[in-house]
Amino acid sequence: MNAPFDRAHTDELLGYLAGSPSPYHAVANAAQRLEKAGFRQVEETAPFDGAAGGRYLARGGALIAWYVPEGAEAAAPFRVVGAHTDSPNLRIKPVPDTGAHGWKQLAVEVYGGTLLNTWLDRDLGLSGRLTLRDGRHLLVRVDRPLLRVPQLAIHLDRGVNDGLKLDRQRHMTPIWGIGRPREGELIEFLAAEAGVAPGEVLGFDLMAHSVEPPAYLGRDRELLAAPRLDNLLSVHAAVAALTSVVGQRLDHVPVVAAFDHEENGSQSDTGAEGPLLGRVLERSAHARGGGPEERARALAGSFCLSSDCGHAVHPNYPERHDPDHHPVAGGGPILKVNVNQRYATDGVGRAVFAAACERAGVPWQSFVSNNAMPCGTTIGPITAARHGIATVDVGVPILSMHSARELCAAVDPFLLANAMAAFLGEGVTIPSTGASWQS
Repeated sequence: MNAPFDRAHTDELLGYLAGSPSPYHAVANAAQRLEKAGFRQVEETAPFDGAAGGRYLARGGALIAWYVPEGAEAAAPFRVVGAHTDSPNLRIKPVPDTGAHGWKQLAVEVYGGTLLNTWLDRDLGLSGRLTLRDGRHLLVRVDRPLLRVPQLAIHLDRGVNDGLKLDRQRHMTPIWGIGRPREGELIEFLAAEAGVAPGEVLGFDLMAHSVEPPAYLGRDRELLAAPRLDNLLSVHAAVAALTSVVGQRLDHVPVVAAFDHEENGSQSDTGAEGPLLGRVLERSAHARGGGPEERARALAGSFCLSSDCGHAVHPNYPERHDPDHHPVAGGGPILKVNVNQRYATDGVGRAVFAAACERAGVPWQSFVSNNAMPCGTTIGPITAARHGIATVDVGVPILSMHSARELCAAVDPFLLANAMAAFLGEGVTIPSTGASWQS
């Protein structure tokens, strides 16, 4: 590894993870980092301009940011780093106030492929956004122990250690008080937290999160234990990489696309299968004087690096992994391959990624699933198919993916960010900004 490990990058990642318990917070915190680097927000309903500089667009839990270099032509290709802001969790139902047998509870729905048992007997807070009568959105974050999903005592389930089976409807309802549930109680509480009258709240998008903070782990602090590594680790690295290219003379337009709803299929107006990225790329080219011909040329010459966490080989279950591909923690980012296009990587993408890692002095590893195990997927194939952009799938190897708390090597996020910086620009070591990443 030629790029010296700057622990400040991982320190900032810890702050970003702690300050971003929902996709909406993740976008708001990323926007703050961009603005400190000179990027300015643009509204979708306003005209785009083609002047040089950094811009970003936020919609709900999604963010698109791009940097136009001096003299960029209308047909200049795009270099896109794609990621996602959402993570599997428990989300509040429309009629939340429920309970029975003297317990106040909150009705939740399971979001994404959640490891349900990791949410048991864990102190949980609430976060998300409130939509007000006047159309404004307010971020809300209760970061103290508020909820708990209690597990059944072993005395009442003697076979639990031989196989725990959880019913998503009956067994995952968290407790948050004693007494008889009352309609409207949750929104009254959250409205007070946000400083508004309950009657002003007409809509909400809320979710539970673990209040245990991210932390270094191990004798030598070589590991990082945290919620939402999948995939805020990639969002943080991508934003750091994009801000590092400001001022560089480039013949392409660097872009970061952080989507919502990847964990349930990407089919939404803020998901990778929606039109958001394509519209931004087309409008950016148009603002620089491009017509249909220039936009088509720009997309044809573009490339996307889709970044999402992957599986490090598990020391207790090595048989679940391909016997010849064992990504290890601390070994650098992984190149993810699946010939059935669950990942979009091909030989061309491998060469592009390998060259970026070489320029950055970053080691990298290969990942492929065991043939007997089903393979997950990412936004990579969706981006490639929807926009006709050549795409490669990469990420950081972690353990406990989709747990309420995941694990990776402390150095790997820094290595990924440096590889991204080389892909987006000239390849410089990611600088520390001293940002708190707390909204």
